[in-house]
Amino acid sequence: MAAPVREGSHPDFCPPAEEGVTLVFQDEAGETVNLEFLGIVILDGREYGFFFPVDEGHPALSSGEVIVLEVLETDEDGIPESFELVEDEELAQCAYEKFQTATKDLYQFA
Repeated sequence: MAAPVREGSHPDFCPPAEEGVTLVFQDEAGETVNLEFLGIVILDGREYGFFFPVDEGHPALSSGEVIVLEVLETDEDGIPESFELVEDEELAQCAYEKFQTATKDLYQFA
């Protein structure tokens, strides 16, 4: 069972419903990748999801590299359904800085 989520108060941050929720994605090579969902920030009217790759050596709720994915589609309830890797390094950095600001009371950044 996932841990209850810590609450944030930044207006442009949407936390996960529960901490430790892992989603399965398929990369461009067709390989499956398990990613822990950390939350979404809104930047310039677009939504960016933040994920932590999890595996045997890096379980959910641990720390490490963060992956930034742009939300491409949402369902009728506003739940993201489709994501794409943000390949523009400058854009990814801007989104990550906003994520850091929005979650400074929730996560520790090195």
